Amino acid sequence: MSIQEPMSQQSIAVLYSNHYGWLLGWLSRKLNCPHLATDLTQDTFLRIVGRKSLPDYREPKAYLTTIARGLLIDHWRKQEVERAWLETLAFMPQSLVPSAEEHMLVLEALYQVDMLLNQLKPKVREAFLLSQLDGLTYAQIAEKLGVGERMVKKYMAQAMLVCLSADSEYLP
Repeated sequence: MSIQEPMSQQSIAVLYSNHYGWLLGWLSRKLNCPHLATDLTQDTFLRIVGRKSLPDYREPKAYLTTIARGLLIDHWRKQEVERAWLETLAFMPQSLVPSAEEHMLVLEALYQVDMLLNQLKPKVREAFLLSQLDGLTYAQIAEKLGVGERMVKKYMAQAMLVCLSADSEYLP
C-alpha cells in the first residue's frame, strides 16, 4: 500500500461515507455487541484522522479491516487483563480491596505492562517473566527454555531495553 494522497478532510469524508456502514457491519458480526462495534468503528476512523497521509484507495476495505482488527485485538487483550485482575480481587480480603479509583489505576498499569510484554519475542518474554515473577536464576531459565545461559542474558538485556524505553516515556 503506497502512501500518495495528502490527508484532507474531503478524502476522510469520502472514506467514512463510503465504508462506515460496511465496517460497522463487519465489527458487529465479530463482536455481537452493536455499541462496542460502533465505538470501534469510530476509533478506526479516528486512527486515520491522526495520520499525516492516507494510502491510495485501491483497497480501502483491507486498510480499514487491518486497523479495526488491531483495535479488536487490543480490546480482547484488555478484557483478558481485566478478567485476570477481577479474579485476583475475588480472592483478596475485603480490607485489601482497592477503591474504585485505585482499581482503575491498577487496571491502567496492567494494560501498560501487558503492552510492554507483548512487544517482546515469546522466548524473551518467557525468560523475563521466569526471572521477575518466579525468581529463577539465569541457569534455571536456560535449562527450562533449552538454551544457554548466555542466551538468557541476551533475552534479559532485550527485555530490560524495552522496559527502559517505556520508562523514559513517563519521565518528565
